[in-house]
Amino acid sequence: MDCSHIQFCADKLNLDFVQLQRLLAKTAFWARERNIDELQIAIANSNPVVTVWDKQRLIGFARATSDGIYRAAIWDVVIDPDYQGVGLGRKLVQTVLSHPLVSKVERVYLTTTHQQSFYERIGFERNETTTMVLHNSDSSEDLARRIKEQLPVTIDN
Repeated sequence: MDCSHIQFCADKLNLDFVQLQRLLAKTAFWARERNIDELQIAIANSNPVVTVWDKQRLIGFARATSDGIYRAAIWDVVIDPDYQGVGLGRKLVQTVLSHPLVSKVERVYLTTTHQQSFYERIGFERNETTTMVLHNSDSSEDLARRIKEQLPVTIDN
């Protein structure tokens, strides 16, 4: 496949959220139910956001969050299946990793379910020690109550 016309973009202001929602629904079992309002919030709070385009068609996406010095996390890495296997996923991740907010941090985290070997080829290592997760699907009041029950502190509302 000739990819010379494929464009990578780090400008999240012109992101087409309808295309992003379709791409995630097509390629990511973990993101099929995401709606546009929630995607807009996630994008607003992410930097960098990198998109991959074949002319006007969104074919790839990844985003990161970072404190710029200690920790960063890469999220939602997807390439349209029609474009997989030609190096675009690798270039997408490398583009995120080269961003100034990510390139100098001590550790970059990434969570993946089935693609460990892909990320190992880029330089990521399996990490069995960072396995903690808080499923914050409860309301904020329920979470505050659970925290209050666990900690001997008073939470002011």
